[in-house]
Amino acid sequence: MTGAGHSHGHSHSHASVRAGERHRGRLAAAFGVLSLLMVVEFVAGWATSSLALISDAGHMLTDVLGIGMALAAIQLATRGSARSHRTFGLYRLEILAALANAVLLVGVAVYVLVEAVRRIGDPAEVIAGPMLAVAVLGLVANLVAFALLRPGAAESLNLRGAYLEVVADTLGSVGVIVAAAVIGVTGWTWVDPVVGVGIGLFILPRTWRLGGQALRILIQAAPPELDLDDVERGLRDLDAVVDVHDLHVWTLTSDMEVASAHLVVASTADHHDVLDQARDLLGERWGIAHATLQIEPQDHTGCDELGW
Repeated sequence: MTGAGHSHGHSHSHASVRAGERHRGRLAAAFGVLSLLMVVEFVAGWATSSLALISDAGHMLTDVLGIGMALAAIQLATRGSARSHRTFGLYRLEILAALANAVLLVGVAVYVLVEAVRRIGDPAEVIAGPMLAVAVLGLVANLVAFALLRPGAAESLNLRGAYLEVVADTLGSVGVIVAAAVIGVTGWTWVDPVVGVGIGLFILPRTWRLGGQALRILIQAAPPELDLDDVERGLRDLDAVVDVHDLHVWTLTSDMEVASAHLVVASTADHHDVLDQARDLLGERWGIAHATLQIEPQDHTGCDELGW
């Protein structure tokens, strides 16, 4: 007998999705504001020869893509079941976007670092006035996005991630403002590449984590915080379960853990009861919302011969 079920872990995911739906307008508004200012910062960075502005625009790109992925996740979650041959729907698009985001940001950070080293020895002429004006606009944009996202940050994991990105980027905008003010007052143009390097170095560790998380999901590795041996022991300790094999746990997309396993039970066991116990255990102890479980009588042979 084969059973597939959704455990109690879905309530948390559904609450997060509902919160995202309620605040979708705020999320879209923050996306629009930051997208506009990101373009302005990139253009102004090239026009004023400011590495700090270019670096901050790259940092703002993390906000834009992060919010875009949050919007996409809400849209995909509300579309319901999978379509045609896409048996898991389009949830993985969020992860592919995260990986593309990480690759792009590494490129921006490396460019800023290389250009900064070159400029420290041969400082470029930086136009402080326009640089300061655009940096202030960037700060205002971040504060607006901060205000838009704050109400939903406590309710939705997607919104919380976007909110924290904006909070971090606000610090970058402040750094650019300080650099522009110092250059305007003292003429020390070396401050610009130094601030650019600082923002670039701030981006890289977060980008590394983002890329690593995306790759873990794409290769279907078990969630890093999950102890597979503990999961197997928990399932094996259920009443009437005598063995567990072919256990797999992976992440489909953000906050959506999936599991499959074969549970070998005593020949006289109530399969319905074992299935319910296993689903409840996976949902309550490990937050695994979707589990496909195959219940096998103890005298059945063949299924445990799989080697992967």
